[in-house]
Amino acid sequence: MEWIGWIVAIIFFLVAFAGLIYPIIPSVVFIVGGFLLYGWIVSFEEMNWLFWVIQILFVVLLFSADTLANLVGVKRFGGSKAGMWGSTIGLLAGPFVIPVAGILLGPFIGAVLAELIVSRSGLKQSLMTGIGSLVGFLTSVLAKGGIMIVMIAIFILFVAK
Repeated sequence: MEWIGWIVAIIFFLVAFAGLIYPIIPSVVFIVGGFLLYGWIVSFEEMNWLFWVIQILFVVLLFSADTLANLVGVKRFGGSKAGMWGSTIGLLAGPFVIPVAGILLGPFIGAVLAELIVSRSGLKQSLMTGIGSLVGFLTSVLAKGGIMIVMIAIFILFVAK
């Protein structure tokens, strides 16, 4: 049964990493789901209270990294709250409206349009905000990917025999 637990956990972890590219996939749910399904199939014995406290802290860090990276990217390039919201909407809608390239173009276009329409910023400032949203998104992907790798490494340290 242990190998089935590992296969299921690995599949869930891979789906979680796909969530870095397609933000509609809730990465954190699949990471934690991999832990829970492994425990259900094999055993929760090795996943003690310390394991869960550490993982919960990393889950909070995952959510914070996502929001903070977008906020810092947009603000650092002079964007407003409208630019941040436009970037977020573009991030979610982009992959569906523009397959493949939408993951990068969505946040950029969303931030630019929000700055132009809501904040009435000039074209140059709106483009800078778009670039900031793109930098924020890429930073977020790297940070979340790193955090997820650490979470999985901790899982392996606790359950590997």
